[in-house]
Amino acid sequence: MPTTDDEIREKYLERAIRELNTLTQELQACPHCPRGNLMPVLGSGHPQADIFLLKHAPTASEIEEGVAFYGRSGTALMKSLKRLQIDPLAVYGTLCVKCPVPDTALADEACIARVAQELAIVQPKIVVVMGEDALGYLNELQIPLGTPVEATPGTVQRLTPSIEALYVPDIDGALDEEDAKRAFWSAFKMLGTWYADLPPY
Repeated sequence: MPTTDDEIREKYLERAIRELNTLTQELQACPHCPRGNLMPVLGSGHPQADIFLLKHAPTASEIEEGVAFYGRSGTALMKSLKRLQIDPLAVYGTLCVKCPVPDTALADEACIARVAQELAIVQPKIVVVMGEDALGYLNELQIPLGTPVEATPGTVQRLTPSIEALYVPDIDGALDEEDAKRAFWSAFKMLGTWYADLPPY
């Protein structure tokens, strides 16, 4: 009997879950960052998400829970996604610096390079890059066929032949000040337009 599209999708999903689990084990066993007894902060969301959120480093609440976008930034993003009518199941979020180090400059380059692994596993259609620090890390990754992304808020750009990118201000810096909130929303709302234009298949 021929394999159906649903069966093929299921196999790809199973593989993505398996590869993310392997990546998680590698991160937890990594000895290079001076994080002491604290665990790395892991990515969260759908293993084959269309939208890949990328932030620079973890906040205290993310470190406490060990999950990216846990706490205020996650709550703000969920509200924003709902307002833009974007299915949260279409989203995966992660950090450039996954280990809770006292200074992000202490993060091991090999650990930061794991973002490229996550991109290869999830295979999103767009990366939402949050803030200049995250953008700097993204542009330094050796992504196959990758081109640099500009710090132009709210403009969809080409990252690779199959992945677009949207640069927005850092979500963590946009939570407490009204002008910063407006600047973030002004750029982030372009994701709603992009999502609405996705083909229904």
